[in-house]
Amino acid sequence: MKAEDFPRDIRSHLMPSHNGHLIYRCLGCGKEYGIKELLYICPECRQVLLIYDENFDRLKDISGEQWQRIFDYRKMLNIDALKGIYRYHEFIGPVIPLDSIVYLGEGHTPLIAANPAMQEKVGVQFFFKNDGQNPSASFKDRGMASALSYINFMVHQGYLSDVLAVCASTGDTSAAAALYASYLQPKVKSAVLLPHKKVTPQQLSQPLGSGAAVYEIPGVFDDCMKVVEALSEHYSVALLNSKNAWRILGQESYSYEIAQEMEYDLSRAALVVPIGNAGNITAIMSGFLKFFDAGIIDSLPKIIGVQSRHANPVYRYYLEPEAAKRHFQPVTVKPSVAQAAMIGNPVSMPRVIHLVQRYNEAAGGQRTFFVEVSEQDIMDWEIAANRNGHIACTHGGESLAGLLAARDCGAIDAQDTVVLDSTAHALKFAGFQDMYFEENFPADYHISPRKELINVPHYIQPQDLDQVPAPGRPLTGEPFEQFVNRTAEEIASRLNLKRKGK
Repeated sequence: MKAEDFPRDIRSHLMPSHNGHLIYRCLGCGKEYGIKELLYICPECRQVLLIYDENFDRLKDISGEQWQRIFDYRKMLNIDALKGIYRYHEFIGPVIPLDSIVYLGEGHTPLIAANPAMQEKVGVQFFFKNDGQNPSASFKDRGMASALSYINFMVHQGYLSDVLAVCASTGDTSAAAALYASYLQPKVKSAVLLPHKKVTPQQLSQPLGSGAAVYEIPGVFDDCMKVVEALSEHYSVALLNSKNAWRILGQESYSYEIAQEMEYDLSRAALVVPIGNAGNITAIMSGFLKFFDAGIIDSLPKIIGVQSRHANPVYRYYLEPEAAKRHFQPVTVKPSVAQAAMIGNPVSMPRVIHLVQRYNEAAGGQRTFFVEVSEQDIMDWEIAANRNGHIACTHGGESLAGLLAARDCGAIDAQDTVVLDSTAHALKFAGFQDMYFEENFPADYHISPRKELINVPHYIQPQDLDQVPAPGRPLTGEPFEQFVNRTAEEIASRLNLKRKGK
């Protein structure tokens, strides 16, 4: 749709013009820094950073209702830079010109309603937000679109050149980082660190296919993260993990999309989000707070963070009801099917603590909750969801299990409309489904497949046939007719089919 076809009061707002003034602010000592250099932690106190727009209050010169109309009309534009997460440019990256934005098709993933059978089984109206439909098949693309757009902007401005982007990963981060970095070749190259034998073959193939230098090291994700942090401290590299505050900005788009999809009425909305390295739940809270502050939404939805019992440091932290008595303690993780959430010392934990307090204060009461679930429930509910029309990954199964846990503890009730985060495409974690169906999970996962959920292929070859087709040896004539008819009869018998006319 062309600009001249829009209402007159919208036309001047279609192309972003907000003159943002972005700064890094330390969550520890409060010091502020400019964005013309790559920073991941405070140079003074070593705490993590968040990005703030010092001109944010200017956005309030436009009413919340008018912002709603701007975003609703803007989605009809045929401009690549505004098709993805930067539809909300003023709230994500208002210093980045449109010609520096990297758009590969990320964002605006669908909300899919659970079918009536699942709604009745769970007892709550809920949707999956299928972030596996992003370009590299996970939600990480939201943050990478922001981080690499910023790097691209820095290169265009002459602040950076010959960038080597690095990240630690359990799979999805490396796939997204390598994909977006490859789009900016030869200005940007990428290297990824993975825990040896802790990444699915499907996920490993992605950074390799995008041309990244891939290094596997002993240990788990937390060990990889320490190595990457050392690289970013001592060498000229661009860190692409969620310690990078630009990643958080991009992932805020998740909350903006949900607000728009739900027509900006979030009074009875609740979101269930796997925690992992805590970047996503951080971004979601931050995004809703921005929309709330600007008057685009008039209530804050419930946020339920979910963790597996095999990696639950955030859940443990919030078990203590009194904030003054809480003490964060990293945990030693155990094997988990929710691999991206198998993190015992989340980088963004300081952001979680900071934003949970702000979020609940802004809401006027508790709107953030934390639950834990078993590995058994993660797999059982993932498979149950996918048997009812979804393509949920193991983390989607974790979200659904988390919904049940939140309902049981009273954090969610039957009047809520719930959005579950399915963070990646189910095919990335197909190996865990195979282990479930084949009943060969290692003991340390603590998963015993339920017989009614197991599904395996059945080989059909009628024993009374002398000849059957084979590759390079097709049947013809009467032997082929016999094969077709006898095989059809055998399948019909197993399915209890009735012949037509009888």
